Amino acid sequence: MEIVKNSDYRISIEDMGNDGEGIGHIDGLTVFVKDTVIGDVAIVKIIKLKKNIAYGKLVELIKPSEFRVQPVCTISNKCGGCTMQHMDYKKQLEYKWNKVANCLKRIGGIDDPRDIMECPAYGMENPYNYRNKAQFPVGRDKDGNVVIGFYAGRTHSIIDTKTCAIGAKVNDDIIEIVREFIEKYNITTYNEETGNGLFRHILIRVGFATNEIMVCFILNGERIPHCSELIESLANINGMTSISINVNMEKTNRILGDKCITLWGQDYITDYIGDVKYRISPQSFYQVNPAQTKVMYDKALSYADLSGNEVVWDMYCGIGTISLFLAKKAKKVYGVEIVPQAIVDAKNNARINNITNVEFYTGKAEEVVPNIYKLAKDNTNCTTQDASYEAANADVVVVDPPRKGCDAVLLETIVKMNPKRIVYVSCDPATLARDVKILGDSAYTLRKVAVVDNFCHSRHVESVALLVKER
Repeated sequence: MEIVKNSDYRISIEDMGNDGEGIGHIDGLTVFVKDTVIGDVAIVKIIKLKKNIAYGKLVELIKPSEFRVQPVCTISNKCGGCTMQHMDYKKQLEYKWNKVANCLKRIGGIDDPRDIMECPAYGMENPYNYRNKAQFPVGRDKDGNVVIGFYAGRTHSIIDTKTCAIGAKVNDDIIEIVREFIEKYNITTYNEETGNGLFRHILIRVGFATNEIMVCFILNGERIPHCSELIESLANINGMTSISINVNMEKTNRILGDKCITLWGQDYITDYIGDVKYRISPQSFYQVNPAQTKVMYDKALSYADLSGNEVVWDMYCGIGTISLFLAKKAKKVYGVEIVPQAIVDAKNNARINNITNVEFYTGKAEEVVPNIYKLAKDNTNCTTQDASYEAANADVVVVDPPRKGCDAVLLETIVKMNPKRIVYVSCDPATLARDVKILGDSAYTLRKVAVVDNFCHSRHVESVALLVKER
């Protein structure tokens, strides 16, 4: 059969792809179809046709899958956030667990990863309203009406929304206040094409354990007209703790600029993960799902298997979230992070928790750690009592890299440091599997893997892996 672009075909969805899209076949040709679930039988329009694969658009459901559910959110199929809200949550967890397993087998070269994976994935009892952070782009539609919401998938087209099923409930009240304020005073909104307009984004953070709320307006400027009225309205919200602006006058897709100005209250909020307290500024990296982060960090701490005598490195440490968890059971923890403000926050977080056995470095992990290791090895007078020797000879290494995974130079240095255990916290199973294979070639064996659903209803998945050095 000849497959023709823009024609409709009947397809049975047999599998799920890496981005959470359904996979079916037409006469042997693999077709990826957004908004479908394994088990669906559907009419699909072919919108993109390549030599070996095609992409289709759902036209009509002929027979819905037993795993298909009605999304809580009315715009979930348009917004780029919840790409899997139409799938039963238990099936989502199964999909994510299999996604990690398949990557470890296909990319990582692990014969049967399911034998070492904790089952099932760690999910949430109520996978809604779990996000403690939201960034809302602000703009106007073709008729000049104010739109505040989220970008449609793979675009910068704003989908206007009054509520979000996975965000903190207080976000709805804040956005409504800001919307009315912009409309009342006809405040300009940012236009990406021209680079003109004042309001770019609204950043909201909520401390789920403390009920403290932060609102930060990202502006193409340094002041808001009639600002006192806006502050007065927001300050009346229970828990409001910090109102600020972030200045970003660059013509860029980057959301936050480098300069923050506090308008009202503190320049930070606080929150807890377990019994560790954290200060969070507008520019801080802080996990968006604190309940599942606690699950993930508890698992990392368990895998680290600390007795109180170990020296630990936390690479890509952020504001010290994992470092401070580890410090309570380690002899000494060293952390490194590229963002200077994050290290300032990490040091403050150590201080407010009275944790003294931590030391933080600013810089790229792939540069800082090799330099410290080289310093210790080049110093012939270095003894086991010296700090550089201690830092270069870690017992346990914890890495929590960005989606691109660990830098090759860093992995090489970790192997030279010869730690007993490596705990790898991953937000991308493909790069986790790649790095597991590299470490496996240096005598590190993958022993345990836990899959944690930090991003419910999205295609993203976190996992924690334990690798042990085979002596």
